[in-house]
Amino acid sequence: MKQQKPIIFLTLVGIIAGMYTALTLCFAPLGFGLVQCRFSEALTVLAAFTPAAVPGLTIGCVVSNLIGLSMGANPAGALDVLLGAVATGVSAWLSWRWRDRRIKGLPVLSTLPPVLLNAVIIGAELACLSPVFSVKVLLVQMGLVFAGQAVACIGGGLLLAKTLQMTGLEKRISPSF
Repeated sequence: MKQQKPIIFLTLVGIIAGMYTALTLCFAPLGFGLVQCRFSEALTVLAAFTPAAVPGLTIGCVVSNLIGLSMGANPAGALDVLLGAVATGVSAWLSWRWRDRRIKGLPVLSTLPPVLLNAVIIGAELACLSPVFSVKVLLVQMGLVFAGQAVACIGGGLLLAKTLQMTGLEKRISPSF
């Protein structure tokens, strides 16, 4: 059983990275751009259930942003490959750290890091793309990213978390590592 743990962990990392990438690219017009709602960000709640979500989400974000860059869909370009991965990786790690802080059994607090960090990091990144940078442009971009992330991470993420709990899949993706 001890030898199976790394295999299970790596398998979960790959599955989560693949799901994140697939969802991002299926809804590519909405996941890239100055106004965005990346539905794949709902998967960030998986970090409340398994540590494999931290590298899985980070890898999925890098792959998605690289493909978006190659398709010309990602206006932030190579900068988003780096900053998007940092925002996703750090927020996934924080979500994992906050996994036990639940409200009525749901990992509500685990949905907040991706909303807040992406609002600041990606909002600032997108504001820098503006032909005229100003504090107002920065705040508007942060607000737009915040809104998109709130819909995906809080709304979609908590729906996913509840579904995992109701179906018993929560226990299947959270083996002891």
